Amino acid sequence: MTLADRLENEAAIEFVGGQIVEKPVSIESSRIGIRIGRLLGNEADASGDAEVYDSSLGYKVFPDDPDKFRKPDVSAVRADRLAGLDLSDGFMRVPADLVVEVLSPGDLAYDVAAKVDEYLRYNFRIVWVVQPNTRSVNVFRSDGRNALLRGDDVITCEDVLPGFRCQVSEFFKRAVEAGTNGTNGRTV
Repeated sequence: MTLADRLENEAAIEFVGGQIVEKPVSIESSRIGIRIGRLLGNEADASGDAEVYDSSLGYKVFPDDPDKFRKPDVSAVRADRLAGLDLSDGFMRVPADLVVEVLSPGDLAYDVAAKVDEYLRYNFRIVWVVQPNTRSVNVFRSDGRNALLRGDDVITCEDVLPGFRCQVSEFFKRAVEAGTNGTNGRTV
């Protein structure tokens, strides 16, 4: 068993170039990641078009470094591409159709750019880089089309989850923005 295999269940790390790479997280980036996962997951459940995964799933799809794995904050794989895969495997062995990386304060621009380039080079089709501090999403596609979306801009998953559409601002909403949930002024 390789070191990479022993580390597969460690959610906050990746294995790159023979090195353990810690994934920096913040409370805010974690909250946003789970919110995006929930929004995507709701559409996936309703349509059956894809499966949505959280940050604990690693992708081992890098032929130049067979031990390397990446763990995006959220990912989606079209349902038709999952046929025949061993779903008990600790790693996904096909590139995701969509990966979401939610930035944390400790993320370095160089590292994020390198990760996006790597995803696209190894056939991950769409990469969303979510920036909590600017409340924006950079969308990178394998065909080279890119976009910067924010606020009321509508984001879609194209053919990954064709029915998914929401305003970018939905990613950043807080459950407690309304202030109360009918609990005599208390937030629950």
